[in-house]
Amino acid sequence: MTAATNKLLTPDNSVFVFIDHQPQMAFGVTSIDRQLLKNNTIAMAKTAKLFNIPTILTAVETESFSGYIWPELMDVLQQEPIERTSMNSWEDKAFVDAVKKTGRKKLVMAALWTEACLIFPTICALDEGFEVIMNVDASGGTSKDAHDAAIRRGEQHGAESISTVQLLLEMQRDWSRKETYQGTTDIVREHFGAYGMGIDYAASMVHDYGQRAKFPHNVKKSGNKAA
Repeated sequence: MTAATNKLLTPDNSVFVFIDHQPQMAFGVTSIDRQLLKNNTIAMAKTAKLFNIPTILTAVETESFSGYIWPELMDVLQQEPIERTSMNSWEDKAFVDAVKKTGRKKLVMAALWTEACLIFPTICALDEGFEVIMNVDASGGTSKDAHDAAIRRGEQHGAESISTVQLLLEMQRDWSRKETYQGTTDIVREHFGAYGMGIDYAASMVHDYGQRAKFPHNVKKSGNKAA
């Protein structure tokens, strides 16, 4: 056993948990730009789909308060959410049963809000012997102070923090893994700003992946020949 297979996250040792990514919950988020929050959450879901990682999706009080889970997230995950009433998903038997059914100990969690729906199950899961990795930029709190305090509290209990782009790269980790190379770079292009622009630049200007044939109007001319 090495750190690469034991300590790092891999597609074979982790499960991704999405808690309460619903409109009413998002309305209260001020710790992160809400569009960026949605962008990162969808990227996390696409990462799970690309690497065939089990996912658990849960919602709280859908029809009475929170509204339905973001359709963009449902489009990617395409699974039935676990409906709860408790702020703490670890107090919901169906949720805990779903986690334990995966047989995996590394839980990558993202939730709204950080100060309740992320930190409560984090502390409980840690107490039951699970490892929890909190995705800080696919989670949001009602203030930056509330979000940061919850993340610190989780870390003080033994949880770890991660960002969405780090999560994607930790799954890929080796560019020679061609079966997921294109999917990884596609997620980067779609969701990670300057990094994605860099990949587009490399594809069009350095590697020339068919760009001259696809976009001849972008190719500089020198006489009758492409420069």
